[in-house]
This record gives sequence, C-alpha cells and structure tokens, in this order.
Amino acid sequence: MNNKKYLKAAIQAAKAAGIVHKKYFKKGVQIKTKTSSFDLVTVADIEAEKAVVSVLKGFFPGHNFVAEENKYENTGSEYTWVIDPLDGTSNFAYGLPIFCVSIALAKNKEVIAAVVYDSNRNELFSAGKNCGAFLNGKKISVSPVNGLTASLLITGFYYDRGNDMVENLEKIRQFLSYPIIGLRRLGAAALDLCYVASGRASGYWEYKLSPWDFAAGMLIVEEAGGKVTGRHGEPVPLEKHFVVASNGKIHNAMLEVLK
Repeated sequence: MNNKKYLKAAIQAAKAAGIVHKKYFKKGVQIKTKTSSFDLVTVADIEAEKAVVSVLKGFFPGHNFVAEENKYENTGSEYTWVIDPLDGTSNFAYGLPIFCVSIALAKNKEVIAAVVYDSNRNELFSAGKNCGAFLNGKKISVSPVNGLTASLLITGFYYDRGNDMVENLEKIRQFLSYPIIGLRRLGAAALDLCYVASGRASGYWEYKLSPWDFAAGMLIVEEAGGKVTGRHGEPVPLEKHFVVASNGKIHNAMLEVLK
C-alpha cells in the first residue's frame, strides 16, 4: 500500500503543530477545563489543531476529520484523519516536557498511516500500513524481552477518579508483585505507545482512551512488530476503548493480569 503522500502530508501537519507547541510551551499558559477539573485545554491545543487541519485540508479537502477539540462536518469520504493536536496537555500546561501531536489516517476505519511528533526531543515516529515503523526515518522494532519479570511497563490514568482508578491501582499492585522491572506513568498516551514500538518499554495499558489518543500509536506499535488489543484480546475499534499494547511476547501475560 502506497502511503507516502499521506505520510508526507501528516509529517508537514505534525511539524506545524510542533511550531505551535514550542511557541506556547511555558508555565502560566492559559488553561481551561473541559468535562472535569482534571481534563484541561490550552490555547496551544486549539491553535495546534487549526494548524494540523489547515495543512491536511490543503492536501485532501474532501477527507473527514475527527479531532479532540472541535467537530467537523462529515464529507462522506472513506478517509478520516484522527487528530490529537496536543497529547499530554496537563504536562504541557505545567511545564513538564512530555507531550506530542498525534495524527492518523483511517480508510474505512482501518488506520493506514500514522505520525506522532515530539517537538521537544525532535522525535518523529511514523508508520504506514504494511510498510514498517520509523523514528526520524530509521526503522524501529519492539523490545525482545520474553517475560513480565524483565519488562518495563507504562500505564495511564483516565480522568475519572472513581471505580476505574481503584481497579487500575489494583492492577498496578498485581504487576509490581511479579516483580516487573518498573512502571511508568508519563501522561501522553501517543508517546507511551511509541515508546513500546521503539523498545523503550515492553508494554502499556490504559482505560478508556479516545481514538485520537491511540489511533496513530496503535499502527506504529503494530508496524514495529508489536500487538495492540483490548483487555480481552479483542481488536480495538476507533472509539473510546481499553487499550493494551506490547511487544507481543508478553501480551498474553499482561492480559491475564488485566482481564
């Protein structure tokens, strides 16, 4: 599948978002809350989304767009861009340099191209369906570890501080009892997935991710040789869902804990 034109456009759009990120990355940036007091949005989220959509519409004016901050008219196209203009907004708003832009293209709900760009580290992760995964143009692959006891894992916390949080804390306790090498909570799901894809971590899980959080990272993990499913091993649809990603070798062991 030739995805070069899509990746070229996505990379240009991601770098446009990166310019916005760098412009506003400082403590004291204006912060607003969305559905809860933990769900933040900044002027950088809004402007980065405008930049990404503007670039992509310039290349593909008839495509659909699904993004975190705004709703867009359905064009009826079989192609849909799934965009998180600033993944890791809470980190960004408080001056913690762990955030990125995430851009994926789905054809009939199957992701075929993906870009995640971390402007702080100038790290651009990309993947095309059946074309491999790359970091700054160099091919990447998942960790070779075979068991949980040799694994560094990443998790995330949903904004709901109720039952899901309580359950996830218990899952963390269970993973640490193996014992795994360590556990991280970085606060940017797209980067978490890319870190699994590049072998920096062996596995990742999170409750209730939105499609713009995982669509790009999911393809990048899969093209790097890893596996992404729901908590019961099912395929992950492009809707809010539980996401488990791994190098493939520890996937079943992770699911045993998470089921």
